[in-house]
Amino acid sequence: MHALWMLLASLFFASMGVCIKFASAHFNSFEIVCYRGVVGVLFLIGMTRMNGVSLRTRLPMMHFWRSVVGVTALAAWFYAIAALPLATAMTLNYMSSVWIAAFLLGGAVLMQGRDTPVRRQGPLFLTVLAGFVGVGMMLRPTLDEHQMLGALVGLLSGIFAAFAYLQVAALSKAGEPESRTVFYFSLGAVLAGALGMLFTGASAWHWPSALWLLPIGLLAVFGQLCMTRAYSRGATMVVANLQYSGIVFAGLYGLLFFGEQLPLMGWLGMALIVLSGIVATVLRSRAVPNAPAEEH
Repeated sequence: MHALWMLLASLFFASMGVCIKFASAHFNSFEIVCYRGVVGVLFLIGMTRMNGVSLRTRLPMMHFWRSVVGVTALAAWFYAIAALPLATAMTLNYMSSVWIAAFLLGGAVLMQGRDTPVRRQGPLFLTVLAGFVGVGMMLRPTLDEHQMLGALVGLLSGIFAAFAYLQVAALSKAGEPESRTVFYFSLGAVLAGALGMLFTGASAWHWPSALWLLPIGLLAVFGQLCMTRAYSRGATMVVANLQYSGIVFAGLYGLLFFGEQLPLMGWLGMALIVLSGIVATVLRSRAVPNAPAEEH
């Protein structure tokens, strides 16, 4: 049953990607981030009141930093979804596990001569290397100049997502409930999106295209709730690796709704990234037994 919660969360996130791709024809990334945050804030206010969870926090600066890196990752991912095939954008965002492995490897290098010798980090080095080889395989066959910018921004989304997940872990260890953490992240999305709109402008609402904004926010919240339940009640390793099913859902959606077709080398590169992400999750779980749930 716990695995089904994770599969459902992955389906929600991939479905959100479809809505973002449709909405991006009418709204820029900052607008989508802002409106996604508005829906999330309103939903979470109602949910926390029903559950008796206070939104008052003792850790405002930790929430601020989590919002900064999380919203940056979110905006970059939304831009990548608009510019790239859906499965490609999803895969680049899910590179976060490989980036965290790269951070661990960098930490091992800095600790050389103390208590973490670099020679013990061979599996971690090979995992990171395989992940970046997969990126090259996936992007090389299909990218033109326009998509190259989207690919770089997609990679950026994975880097900042990795920072965000580490911050979520720190908040969890500090005793913050998940709903409060998600609330302040959604509030940060509203503020950051609104600030960005001051520079990029706000698009006129045209019906029914504006209706895509509502499911973006709802699917994001539903996905986070399902993922939280999966992590809190299931085996962490199984749940963490099942998140990559979202790439499969995204690939099917891209083929069905947008006619997106990747060449064989692209699919092989995607598979290599998924494999390296799974291995990175295994190595990470040995170092940090209670890894955080990854949010979108």
